[in-house]
Amino acid sequence: MSSEAADERVAAASVVDVARAEPARRSGGGTLWLLGSELLTLFRRLRTWAMLAALAAIPVLIGVALIIAGPAPSGRGPTFLSEITNNGLFVGMTALIVAIPLFLPLTIGVVAGDTIAGEASHGTLRYLLIAPAGRVRLLLVKYLAAAAFCAAATLTVVVVGTLVGWALFPIGPVTLLSGATIDVGEALLRFLAIAAYVTVSLLGMSAIGLFLSTLTTVPVGAMAATAILAVVSQILDVLPQLEWLHPWLFTHYWLGFVDLLREPMVWDAFVDNALLQAGYILVFGALAVGRFLTKDVLS
Repeated sequence: MSSEAADERVAAASVVDVARAEPARRSGGGTLWLLGSELLTLFRRLRTWAMLAALAAIPVLIGVALIIAGPAPSGRGPTFLSEITNNGLFVGMTALIVAIPLFLPLTIGVVAGDTIAGEASHGTLRYLLIAPAGRVRLLLVKYLAAAAFCAAATLTVVVVGTLVGWALFPIGPVTLLSGATIDVGEALLRFLAIAAYVTVSLLGMSAIGLFLSTLTTVPVGAMAATAILAVVSQILDVLPQLEWLHPWLFTHYWLGFVDLLREPMVWDAFVDNALLQAGYILVFGALAVGRFLTKDVLS
């Protein structure tokens, strides 16, 4: 059975589940149930697990490459790469830096771009809209599921990277960018904070993907457009002629998590990033609602 056929069967099963749950939805407890059903649908798709496996492969490849080729020269390659052979905890951070520009946006683009367009292409969208005001609720649930995938994708890279580093390299106290040293326990807590930072960074992109998904019944188009916008935003962010625009680009603070590896931790980038992503969520969420409420759903 192909992955596409399997996804269609999962989507059909989701519609049946939602139809059976209609009494619960009308009683007011249906939003959480619908969210649970959507998360179950998302995380039992082969495509979802294939993308998470691809992300998990990044720290594995980094660790194996360093075992085979030896330590990287200082100052060359991604940040922290030269530190890995001395402390395996840096595998997760290096993998995250490698994944952020392209691999994470690709996977988020696939999930966010498929939210509405995927249902339309499978012919299941109209069956999901079976309750009054169901469209807004459906958009909210679809977005929350995409946000959950953002967290899962980020944690996959960080957790697998930490485990790979633990298995292949020495583990010990971590020297921060400011020169201070912290123990392993505190380092792991900071890595979780960094995972939260990156998850927040991807929420604005998810809102963009949700909006684009309401514009088409072809999910591949919404997926590609979302991923391309992330690449274009990063290109614009490195052009000095557009410096005035940089703080408004949704990718501008994506690598600002390095401030969490200082002593004391600097939270300015985290706050600025959260505010920026919230702005994108509000704008593109409103656009998605406006478009979806006036859309003729024929499939």
